[in-house]
Formats: sequence, C-alpha cells, structure tokens
Amino acid sequence: MTAREKAADGEVTRGSRNRDLGRRGEEAAAKFLHRHGYDVVERNWTCAAGEADIIARVGEVLVFVEVKTRRGVSYGFPAEAVDEAKRERYRRIALSYLAERRLGEVPLRFDVVSIVVSDRRAVVRHHINAFEAS
Repeated sequence: MTAREKAADGEVTRGSRNRDLGRRGEEAAAKFLHRHGYDVVERNWTCAAGEADIIARVGEVLVFVEVKTRRGVSYGFPAEAVDEAKRERYRRIALSYLAERRLGEVPLRFDVVSIVVSDRRAVVRHHINAFEAS
C-alpha cells in the first residue's frame, strides 16, 4: 500500500503530522505575537516568490515572520533551519508584498518564531530582527 493509499484509508502519515504540527505552530505564534502587541495583518500570504507565514505590524514597522516548529532539537534548533536561501526568499516575498500593497518605503523587519514541542509543553522563542533586509 502506498503512502497516498494509506492516507486515503485514514492512516496518519509523517507528512500529515508535520503539516499539522506546522499549522499548530503558526497558530501559537500568531497568538504569541498578538499578546506581545503585534497586529497580525496576514497569515500564509503567498506570491510567486513563496509564502510568508505571518506578516504583522508593531508600531510603524512591518514584520515578516517565519515560524519554525519542531518536536525536539535532535535535528537542531528550529531557527537554525532558516538558512540563507530561506532568508533570500523572505526578502523577495517582502518586496512582492510591498509592491502589491503599494506601500512604498516602510520600516521592515524579519523575525523568526521558534517553537519546540515536547510532552504537551511548548517553548516559544522570538528572534527579533533575525536577519537583515538587504
């Protein structure tokens, strides 16, 4: 039986568990940001360059947030997964967003929210200004 057939039969696959974990992580990150004074303006915003997990405002600053959720740290801490290729993709996403919304020159920031889930607990770490716009 293929993975697709198993999924059709209702068996939970590793990929579906990871997607579910990612969705739950993004929901937790949005709530975390809201509690800390951020106004979440977009979630899962997509363009030709890719997808921004969360776009928020804090004061006058537009913040593009990458959310990384893991079940542990055996493969490294979640924020370590935001490599140069991912950072460059986020820069292109931000430019697309600014152009589509005709926002012009606005202060921009790139953050990463890392979430490690274990034994019904989650540790959330907010990496403010995790990487530069240029």
